[in-house]
Amino acid sequence: SVIGKVTKAKNFLEVFIMKKVAVGVDIGGTNSVYGLVDEAGEIICEGAFPTRNYPDFDQYIEELYIGIQDLLKRAGDEVELVGIGIGAPNGNYYTGTIEFAPNLVWKGVLNIVEKMKRFFPTVPVIITNDANAAAVGEMVYGGAKGMKDFLVVTLGTGLGSGFVANGKLIYGHDGFAGELGHVVVNKTGRICGCGRKGCLETYASATGIKRTVFKLLADHTDDSEFRRVTYDDLTAEMITKAALNGDPIAIEAYEYTGKLLGEALADAVAITSPEAIFLFGGLAKAGKYIFEPTKKYMEQNLLAIFRNKVKLLPSGIDGKNAAVLGASALVWQSLQEAQEAKERKARGC
Repeated sequence: SVIGKVTKAKNFLEVFIMKKVAVGVDIGGTNSVYGLVDEAGEIICEGAFPTRNYPDFDQYIEELYIGIQDLLKRAGDEVELVGIGIGAPNGNYYTGTIEFAPNLVWKGVLNIVEKMKRFFPTVPVIITNDANAAAVGEMVYGGAKGMKDFLVVTLGTGLGSGFVANGKLIYGHDGFAGELGHVVVNKTGRICGCGRKGCLETYASATGIKRTVFKLLADHTDDSEFRRVTYDDLTAEMITKAALNGDPIAIEAYEYTGKLLGEALADAVAITSPEAIFLFGGLAKAGKYIFEPTKKYMEQNLLAIFRNKVKLLPSGIDGKNAAVLGASALVWQSLQEAQEAKERKARGC
């Protein structure tokens, strides 16, 4: 019958039209997380293993290859791998390397793209630093869809940032542009892991706010639950919960953190004039306790021409496996740019 022929044709097409997927890899100092992601931003399946268990980098790459192959087997024959995106500390988009990452077990310059291409020679492999990957993820899957100029600030253990201008991530001439976390906000301030004093991330980060709490405990006599907590036991999550419960030290810590972050963002706005700034990561989960002071001090310090123009927003992909999504977005963005270049060439542009 006609209906039978149509059904057979449909089944035939379903077999041969495979879903395109990208691999997103987030390399952290503690764990490496990876997943298969489709164009809509759905994570089909994912895996993880401890980064520090593989001090030999070649063995690490082999373990990552095995993990990705396992995901592809789990997904079945209906998926087609179109590329691999990697977010890593000090990942360099231009050179395909991880360079002198302080929080990773491996030292020096590591040519991760070259090594991954040995296992995956037929698809593109792209790397950038984790904050840049978050910015691309925000543009492809999150709240920055349709935006051409925005900034993503990741408030985790440290402070990372990704700057997007005219729809393109700003890498600079060497691949390392956009280090807002290492803008000095107090020349005689706190020692930073980079060796300098007073970097923004020593104040506006999970570790920074811990330092602020203990400084406030020393300077004030207010009663606080933190007077019974050691520095090593204190977490940013505990500070957020304490602020919600009205702890004066916690509330003041967030006010101070927002002040320095807002002042730094006002300076950043003067450089790129973004439509929006997205706060991403653990510290951003404090909600109004970080957003309200940051917005207040940013507006107070903006040039008049920028006031009340820049939106301060939570990430649109936070709450999902944002690191994997951000890394996978590198692939979709790269494929889109390649297609646009092909079309321009066909038009003779």
